Amino acid sequence: ILFFFLMIRRPPRSTQSRSSAASDVYKRQIMKGSGNEIDRRASRADFNQSNENMFRPEFQIKQGESEKNDKLWEIMSTYLANDNKTIQKNIVNHVEYTLAKTRFNFDSFGCYQAAALSVRDRLIESWNDTNQSFTEKDSKRVYYFSLEFLLGRAFQNALLNLQIEDNYKSALMELGYKLEQMYEEEHDPALGNGGLGRLAACFLDSLATLEYPAWGYGIRYDYGIFQQKIKEGYQVEVPDYWLNFGNCWEIERVDVVYPVRLYGHVDRTYHDGKEKCHWVGGEVVYAQAYDHPIPGFNTFNTLNLRLWKSRPATEFEFESFNKGDYFGAIQQRQRAEYITSVLYPNDSTNEGKELRLKQQYFFTCASLQDILRRFKKQKRSWKDLPEKVAIQLNDTHPALAIVELLRILVDEEELEMEYAFSLIYKVFAYTNHTVLPEALEKWSVDLLGHLLPRHLELIYKINFHFMEKVNSKYPGDFHRMNIMSIVEEGTPKKIRMANLCIVGSHTVNGVAFLHSELLKQTIFKEFYEMFPKKFLNKTNGVTPRRWVLAANPGLSELYNQECGTVDWARDYKLLVNIQDKAENPAFQKRWSDIKFQNKKRLVEWIRQNVPGVEINPNALFDVMVKRIHEYKRQFMNALYLVYRYLEIKNATPEQRKHMVPRAVFVGGKAAPGYINAKRIIKFINCIGDVVNNDRDIGDLLKVVFLPNYNVSNAQIIIPAAELSQHISTAGTEASGTSNMKFAMNGCLIIGTLDGANVEILEEIGDDNMFIFGAKVQDIQSLRVHMSQTEPREYWGPDLDRVFRVIRDGMFGHREELGQLLDTVCHKNDHYLVCHDFYSYLDAQKKVDEAYKNQAQWQAMSIRSSARSGKFNSDRTIREYAQEIWKLDTVQIPKPALSAQTRYKSTGSMQNLQAHLSKK
Repeated sequence: ILFFFLMIRRPPRSTQSRSSAASDVYKRQIMKGSGNEIDRRASRADFNQSNENMFRPEFQIKQGESEKNDKLWEIMSTYLANDNKTIQKNIVNHVEYTLAKTRFNFDSFGCYQAAALSVRDRLIESWNDTNQSFTEKDSKRVYYFSLEFLLGRAFQNALLNLQIEDNYKSALMELGYKLEQMYEEEHDPALGNGGLGRLAACFLDSLATLEYPAWGYGIRYDYGIFQQKIKEGYQVEVPDYWLNFGNCWEIERVDVVYPVRLYGHVDRTYHDGKEKCHWVGGEVVYAQAYDHPIPGFNTFNTLNLRLWKSRPATEFEFESFNKGDYFGAIQQRQRAEYITSVLYPNDSTNEGKELRLKQQYFFTCASLQDILRRFKKQKRSWKDLPEKVAIQLNDTHPALAIVELLRILVDEEELEMEYAFSLIYKVFAYTNHTVLPEALEKWSVDLLGHLLPRHLELIYKINFHFMEKVNSKYPGDFHRMNIMSIVEEGTPKKIRMANLCIVGSHTVNGVAFLHSELLKQTIFKEFYEMFPKKFLNKTNGVTPRRWVLAANPGLSELYNQECGTVDWARDYKLLVNIQDKAENPAFQKRWSDIKFQNKKRLVEWIRQNVPGVEINPNALFDVMVKRIHEYKRQFMNALYLVYRYLEIKNATPEQRKHMVPRAVFVGGKAAPGYINAKRIIKFINCIGDVVNNDRDIGDLLKVVFLPNYNVSNAQIIIPAAELSQHISTAGTEASGTSNMKFAMNGCLIIGTLDGANVEILEEIGDDNMFIFGAKVQDIQSLRVHMSQTEPREYWGPDLDRVFRVIRDGMFGHREELGQLLDTVCHKNDHYLVCHDFYSYLDAQKKVDEAYKNQAQWQAMSIRSSARSGKFNSDRTIREYAQEIWKLDTVQIPKPALSAQTRYKSTGSMQNLQAHLSKK
């Protein structure tokens, strides 16, 4: 069969054979101004069911190019069909013509590449039509600036959103390949690290699905953050060579390149008494665009994520090479390419700090040039800029965009400073992602002035005018001015990027109700008092397309059957009635069978990735996967594992019969320079080494650290989880989004009243969660109490026993683990691990009791999923669009059944009519 299809050559399109007959009718309808209604399909799913050619919309024809465009439209008039034969032709054509492979070396990876490219062909059709439609309608667009986009694999996501997964499964099966095998051939894009980047990816999916005109902008990293390996229990960072075999999903834009200046100095000239500044000298690198189509679910709208790669102004210094200076010949190239090599380079050195700042300026500078080029395509006044452009800053990493746009408008477009800033203020909005003061980004004045001298000048000017406003409203309140100033006095003097974002943006939002309230009450209190209407809440969400439809096919099929449609993947609240079946034994059985299959899938994944550990799928699967950080308190989880191990060891055989077997999985990466986080990883692996090899306790407890946690791994881990831990100290987690993913998949949460846990509790009910720990309003007084209490009295007898066996060497590495204990044992328990430990024990006991009653547990699980509709990222994006961006949806014209009835833009109709009249 494979040989047969490889030999097929592309036949003439069927549309060509009937084009001349259709042409006369088409012309007559144009000439007499036919008002026939265009026959358009309602959705992708409807289109895929059609056996007829579906004609694409036709956009404006340039004057004098009608004949050429007639031919182009004839050739490109229809969308690629999605029947088996067409899909197979597309695949084998890519095998031979794109990959230059034959039937003798057509392996599994080659099949994935060809299949992926054939899907990309379909995306590009809609992607071109979408952007052409935005241009024709001159829509206002939102541009989402983020240093991270943690996309996950694209193949399955594209097939599901295009509603052609079954089509490809059948087509590939006939070619001798399994679609599921193809999914595993794809490498996760290394473009993000944690929740910040995953949120950005969910938002792009929702923007496309809801048909908002939008683009994403970020960096195309060569190696991502790092690939995590575990060696002898320690995290080892190695480069993530995700681009070694190319990236089928990106489109290299060799024609979209912008210069980015670094270093240099500022020259000043004067004309008619006005100063004009010129940033000159230094070093210039180039930003080249790579585009990623982002398909919406069951819609023809396909958006764009544009990522920038750094290129040198001069690739090769031939003169240096001829002199024998071989390193010098490529030095400029290496310096330029370092900028986009790694996400979050280690900033413990001055060189690392400078590289991070370069990255942030590099991508904001290139993105703004691209946006303004698009804005200036049509003749319009600068006053229209906020009516056509909205820019959302995802945290402070893109903050320099505010200053860069001011530089462009003032220095290059020669607008008055005050007027230029008034435009900028209406363009930008800022999303904050932390309540930890120490996590707010700051750059030293010396570094910023060295790298971006003109920008430092402009920051001082912005701050000067802002301080005048503060002093006008609060005369003589120098303490307030000091807090609100963009410039932090001290040694060294620093620029507060969060303050810059607030001053330069019309809206500031938090990402959960509690987080937004804390911003107003604590770190941004003075700003809120001055600008109360500026601060909003936009609780995060996640896309159910990725996190249920793709990740949990068994549960998805159950939802399809119950709802009679897949529309729940767009409107998750359609599932709310499923809770009525929570107590139904037959439905519970179907529910638990799906979970058990997902658990077996995770067990198999562990066999392949964590050799030597055998997991009983009947155990309670307890999962904690997230970035490793002290405030997230993986350390408290680890201490509980030691406590539980000791309890099992001390139990009688009769007591053990009543204990719930538990398999505990922890995953996440620690920043390379974060010593304590890396010690926590080592501690968990030390516990696993002892517990998993103790035959005395058997399956009652297993502890596994899951290496290299990423999106694809999460799509296996999350559907299998029965209990997930979100146990950060109250008031430290901005929102969290993994808690939402777990809840949607029917996993119960043990957690504190922190971040979005508070709103999840409100939605699914406190009888379906296990809540413990101090509340945010008590945290400060508890820290004072901790610092004034004798340590042994503070941490209590149960923890004293846990600490003692660790220090005595039960888990080895006494000195290293002792240093980890020292972070909480000397009146320095900042994150209140010891204080919350005892309520954590109580909550864990409730978990065990609930799990023993499987009917109760399954009912809780069903309600958790059915009631989590609020946390669909579609809801979040609607709120952003309506309340922050003031953005309308733009639905691209849908395909028609004939050339005569396809959409034709006004300009296209007018030009074609004039062309035909001349004939």
